[in-house]
Amino acid sequence: MELKLLTYLVVGASFALYIGIAIWSRAHTTGDFYIAGKGVSPIANGMATAADWMSAASFISMAGLIAFLGYDGSVYLMGWTGGYVLLALFLAPYLRKFGKFTVPEFIGERFYSRTARVVAVICLIVVSFTYVAGQMRGVGIVFSRFLEVDVTVGLIIGMGIVFTYAVLGGMKGVTYTQVAQYCVLIFAYTVPAIFIAIQITGNAIPQLAFGSEVTGAGISLLDKLDDIVTSLGFNQYTDGTKSRIDVFCITLALMMGTAGLPHVIVRFFTVPKVRDARISAGYALLFIAVLYTTAPAVGAMARYNLINTMQPGEVGSVDGNLAYSDRPEWFNTWEKTGLLKFEDKNGDGRVQYYNDASDEFQDSAQKFGWQGNELFVDRDIIVLANPEIAKLPNWVIALVAAGGIAAALSTAAGLLLVISAAISHDIVKGIFLPNISDRRELLAGRIAAAVAIVVAGYLGFDPPGWVAQVVAFAFGLAAASLFPAILLGIFFKRVNKEGAIAGMLTGLVFTYGYIEYFKGLFLKWAGSPWGENVTEQWLFGISPEGIGALGMLLNISVAMIVSYATAAPPQHVQELVEHIRIPRGG
Repeated sequence: MELKLLTYLVVGASFALYIGIAIWSRAHTTGDFYIAGKGVSPIANGMATAADWMSAASFISMAGLIAFLGYDGSVYLMGWTGGYVLLALFLAPYLRKFGKFTVPEFIGERFYSRTARVVAVICLIVVSFTYVAGQMRGVGIVFSRFLEVDVTVGLIIGMGIVFTYAVLGGMKGVTYTQVAQYCVLIFAYTVPAIFIAIQITGNAIPQLAFGSEVTGAGISLLDKLDDIVTSLGFNQYTDGTKSRIDVFCITLALMMGTAGLPHVIVRFFTVPKVRDARISAGYALLFIAVLYTTAPAVGAMARYNLINTMQPGEVGSVDGNLAYSDRPEWFNTWEKTGLLKFEDKNGDGRVQYYNDASDEFQDSAQKFGWQGNELFVDRDIIVLANPEIAKLPNWVIALVAAGGIAAALSTAAGLLLVISAAISHDIVKGIFLPNISDRRELLAGRIAAAVAIVVAGYLGFDPPGWVAQVVAFAFGLAAASLFPAILLGIFFKRVNKEGAIAGMLTGLVFTYGYIEYFKGLFLKWAGSPWGENVTEQWLFGISPEGIGALGMLLNISVAMIVSYATAAPPQHVQELVEHIRIPRGG
């Protein structure tokens, strides 16, 4: 069956499944809409949490970053997985013990302040919309390639699907939809990985293939990769180029950001008991590990396949490069999306793919008559293109398309729901209309979700970077704003409302300003004054992806200083802290 038709059938069937689940699990109360009525089983919540957390960044972009960055890409693995462990062990049970609907509601009550609640809502909205921009980019990439529609059309379709099951089903509908999406995305990620592992190493387990020998080469996959990338002027695949402080800060920002993400935290409010929150956290970690232990192998095998395709002859030789006229079908189709580009700089009709910024390789390049790297490959396409590069069956390629869409939509729905809850529950009911009826609050939540979906779609048209890069910014913002307030709110009775408000604002403004200044995150009309060579301008050598770690320290420092300079929290608040630190009961 033709790939396009098969993809339509597979993706269409997954959409029908999601919409059917949303209709079946339609929310009838605000409890259903915000926290699924606290009736989700631990194993179902574990799968939903995994799907909610493993976004397009995990499915589409992380292995792509590992493919191109090699060792440096490991910061995303360490940060995101370490952060989930931190969240599961140190925050989730205590927040579940508190038992409210939203993170801003916890912050508002713990710090006995409407202002603190509003500031938390602002932080949540900034973090969530930054995060959702990456998800919508992922949706656009998948649609533009596999359904062969314009990115704008693809985004509109994706928005319509999310609108249906998020607005109709609320958290209840999203939870059970995410269970289905986890099954789709994990199957779509592991099946092609197994096929390609067998092709390259003869070992069917990708995690073991990562350290196995390449079939017929007598050398391990990583050693082979080191040989071929260095012969093209790239850095050794297994060596890092980032500074130690930047690696540390990126990892820390991703860890703390994970523990401060509201759409992940709210998942632990959906189970019946505190004990269930711990159990579901364990299940989620197991489900997440399936993908995260596979990703390094997927990244390495994708880079290996890409270079072998571009270098059908001897790597780094004059006639070893692919003739553009002989380009394979996958090259041609991805070229149409604009995410893969070829520019014949020396007019020889061959694709020179090498590191034209490498001083050591310049002499060889000039000797061959090469005038620069002629191939641009967007890092976000490597996982999606890998099955085509490896010439896998069409049904596997169609499955990957469905998996990529499932990963992006699952997280987008979770983010849009926390934005909706923040507006309807924390702002409309918590501030302006405290006596609003349950029915009207539910209506307000659905309207807020619909507006958030429109804004998310708009951000997806022109996102500020690669999927994983944009998501890293969101994690940094969460680490610098919400995480310290949650941590201090649980473990430090002396922190008061003045300290929490000052800390959140300091962390958010500093981190967002730094990212905006160097990356032009959303204010692209302002631009960055530093161009591409900005590393020497970074504060203490810390990149925008890692600056959230410094923002977090500023937040905590300001919160503690201001708290000790002002009056202590009321006695009932201190007793509340003591209560939630004993995670027992319902």
